[in-house]
Amino acid sequence: MRFWKLHGIGNDFVAIDGREDNINPADYGDYAKRACHRKFSVGADGLLVVKNSDVADVEMVYYNSDGSRAAMCGNGLRCFVKFVYDNNIIKKDEFDVYTLDGIKKVKLNLKDGKIETIKVNMGQGSFFVKDVPVDTKIDKFIEQKIYVLDREYTVTSILMGVPHTVIFVDELSMDEVCKYGAEIEKHPAFPQKTNVNFVQIIDEKNILVKTFERGCGYTFGCGTGMTACVMVSNYLGKVGKSVNVTSEGGSVQIDLEDGFAYMTGPAVKICEGNLEV
Repeated sequence: MRFWKLHGIGNDFVAIDGREDNINPADYGDYAKRACHRKFSVGADGLLVVKNSDVADVEMVYYNSDGSRAAMCGNGLRCFVKFVYDNNIIKKDEFDVYTLDGIKKVKLNLKDGKIETIKVNMGQGSFFVKDVPVDTKIDKFIEQKIYVLDREYTVTSILMGVPHTVIFVDELSMDEVCKYGAEIEKHPAFPQKTNVNFVQIIDEKNILVKTFERGCGYTFGCGTGMTACVMVSNYLGKVGKSVNVTSEGGSVQIDLEDGFAYMTGPAVKICEGNLEV
């Protein structure tokens, strides 16, 4: 199986053309676990699979490194777009990608025929607990208290393609992200688990984020998480509508326009080869 490995601000993926791969769709989860293993295979945070679509230009199928299917992945979508464009599967600078979170409109910023950045309509998100979901009787889980190990956290949850929980801190700590993020991910309040984002506000146009991702642990960057952080920060009056979001792997720009969130950032090819799994 031919593959590309790509990354979006350090969030890395194995991408394959699955239009005629003869793999049973039920087997992609196991395939993802094998391909994404960092000791015995290529290694990545997730697997991107290209499929034909009847409702969009192309379909993105995404699996986390633990083999679980996810509705959406922001950094993964940019890498997916680069893969299909550079491999002449879709050769347009604007097109639609079907995901389990709906159809995503993407726009390529090209220079001399090469992709510099990709702008993605990430959608509107939802604060309603039935959508996230959160196991609670209130309508929205905004600035609510939860208890984890020996700490109390004030958290806000939002569906941004996948469930996200946002926590504001004075200073980011890797130890805190990994220790408490792992516990919050599987907190009983979140029946489908949750991605956990720790946010440090720099000013109204800049924030720092570290994310403990549901299904793959700490990653250098999480596109849906960075978008969720801006949506929540803006909702609470902490930032404006155009925000530079920086994680360990790099930065993306999130712009809020007419109720929608748009993410602009890079996608980089690392290598290609033949995957025997």
